[in-house]
Amino acid sequence: MDSDGTQDARGTHANPVPRARSAFPPPPSQAPSVPPLPDGSAFVDWLRTPRPEALPGVWRFGHRPRPDEEPEDIPARQLIGGALIAFLAGWLVWSLLQNGYLGGWWWVPLFLVTPDSWRGADGDLGRTGTTMLYDGYQLLVALGIMLAVGKLGRWGEVWRRFFAPRLRAPQRQEVAPAPTEDPAQWPALRAAGADAAAERLAAEARAGLMRDVDHARIVRAWQGVRTGRHTLAAFTGAVLKDGAAACLHPSGERDLPVRLARHDLVTGQVRLGTTADDPRNPYAYRGSGLGLGPDLLGTSLLAVGPAGSGKTAAVVRPLAESLCLHALAGRAAVVVVGAAGAGLGPIDAYDVVVQIGNPQSVYDLDLYGGTADPDEAAAVLAEALVGDLADPHPGGDGRRATTVLAQLLGPFRAVHQRFPSVPELRQLLDGAPGPLDALRTALQGSGQDSLLRELDARERQLGQPGDMAAVLADRVALLDRPAFAGFFDTSGHSKPFSLKALDHPVRVRIDLPERGHADASRMLARLVLAQFTASVAVREDRSLFACLVLDDATGAVTPEAVRGIQRLRSVNAGTVLTLRTLDDVPRPLRGPLLGSAGCRMALSGLTPWDGQDFAEVWGKEWIEARDVTDRQIIAETPAGKAVHMLRRVITGKAPTARAVTVRQVERERWSASELAHGVPAGHAVLSLTDVTGEHAPPLLVDLRG
Repeated sequence: MDSDGTQDARGTHANPVPRARSAFPPPPSQAPSVPPLPDGSAFVDWLRTPRPEALPGVWRFGHRPRPDEEPEDIPARQLIGGALIAFLAGWLVWSLLQNGYLGGWWWVPLFLVTPDSWRGADGDLGRTGTTMLYDGYQLLVALGIMLAVGKLGRWGEVWRRFFAPRLRAPQRQEVAPAPTEDPAQWPALRAAGADAAAERLAAEARAGLMRDVDHARIVRAWQGVRTGRHTLAAFTGAVLKDGAAACLHPSGERDLPVRLARHDLVTGQVRLGTTADDPRNPYAYRGSGLGLGPDLLGTSLLAVGPAGSGKTAAVVRPLAESLCLHALAGRAAVVVVGAAGAGLGPIDAYDVVVQIGNPQSVYDLDLYGGTADPDEAAAVLAEALVGDLADPHPGGDGRRATTVLAQLLGPFRAVHQRFPSVPELRQLLDGAPGPLDALRTALQGSGQDSLLRELDARERQLGQPGDMAAVLADRVALLDRPAFAGFFDTSGHSKPFSLKALDHPVRVRIDLPERGHADASRMLARLVLAQFTASVAVREDRSLFACLVLDDATGAVTPEAVRGIQRLRSVNAGTVLTLRTLDDVPRPLRGPLLGSAGCRMALSGLTPWDGQDFAEVWGKEWIEARDVTDRQIIAETPAGKAVHMLRRVITGKAPTARAVTVRQVERERWSASELAHGVPAGHAVLSLTDVTGEHAPPLLVDLRG
């Protein structure tokens, strides 16, 4: 066995997918350099680090669970004062006992268990031969008093809060013991009888020849054996032959050129920051790391924040990096879409790089999604061209545009065995008599009467009210520009990439020509999103997680796109979408978009009206409200007035009586005002839902931690 299906990665027109190349080398600061191999003992320790089950979004690597409920928080002044008073009270009781002011009753328990011969003439215990018993009983009583006053004075809490952290700070953190089944020894392989393979992998791990990607890739290959896709003999042979380099990705890469984020491929998480120690966060989350993986991205993520809030650097770049690592491990297929120069990682981190508008780009983008069905191609292309104009209700412009395109694409493909190029499609939509007559002539006598009727219907509808051909032609004209002259070719002379390749672990990056071609970029973003939702639904191998990362989804959110995102969870796929503001989404679609994304992130700098939409989708919660009322005490007697005057001189305040009223009230989890003005810079409020339905309430997260 050479791979877990990873050697079969292919594009629509090439098999396998070639390695990405670009005419623009990365800058020196990001020059590709394979990270050095880890030290063997360090890698084994990393592998043995506990990763306990945790709440959704908690960084599990080395996590120590906290109580679900917050313990009683006593002010430091009150805690220390109570401990001191308890100590003085215990000292006073002991002094009274020692000096006999409380009588001799405290010796009664000892008298009951000792013989009379041990007592002296006065009834007291004799000192001869009983000194140890006498002193031991006093020590026992002293310990009892100490335990009692220590419990009352909360000495344990004083120790834990003020002394224990100072004693632990200089010391090294305790290393958790290795689990009963050592993962570095590959117990699952040994249990299945593959002892030789397990021993080879364990030896390579100890020798420092294994990376985290190698471990994840081989685990993925072993899952293929357990599910019956591969045989145990083939797996064992590959491991014995190549060791940690077995089952390589088609690119031959075992790691990314550069890593900026912290990853844990055992759990599949990437760390994005730290959950703030804030009262608005549940106590179990405070101070824990925030980790996202395919289990959360499978419900899709929507991040909204203004420019400079950290959407690309703190969210998109780490997630794209994590998904590329998953692809190298044979677990995922990823498509990253953004403007050229948006900082989405080095080019050599991807297998396929499509630089639309750059004449030196190796790859092209298939305008029709790699399908041979004219109706499917028409539906996807119509979504890209006029999806932003479509009526949110069924029967709008999108359906009419699909009909117009299908009337042209079907006859053209029947004649030329391919779909039209951009200039040819524009001429057909314009209704120029030459191309339509040539198409009709080619169809006549071919026995395809149904296609002739389609063409006849198209000619009858030309220029009629409600005909979408003119609108479609204007949109296609945005792609019929000199900058895109070498792109979207259908003649077979280029290397078009199709999203049909997402049933294999491929890493794809698509650079959009946002500068100077903003409308075309938004149209291409809709095209990629439409092709993605259509392609992942018909994949053969759904065990492979597929994800589309769309940096700046302005103009890409359409009614059909929202419906497509809602269906992704059931096919093991998801999307990551970012927006500068929800105003870039039509008002009727904002609620459905927020509802379709299981993970929602509001970054700092959000506008109040954007915050209102998030506040509505996050809903309300019941909290305990405490109303405190201070009422001045009026003294009636001269002595009382004197005492009140003395208190006023000492404290500077009049004596008051405090009344506390506790009631249950319903309040927004995060109000629009808090989201707009209460989120610090570099922070975000994030709610999470995983593919099993487990969810986390909105959390304040420090993306810089």
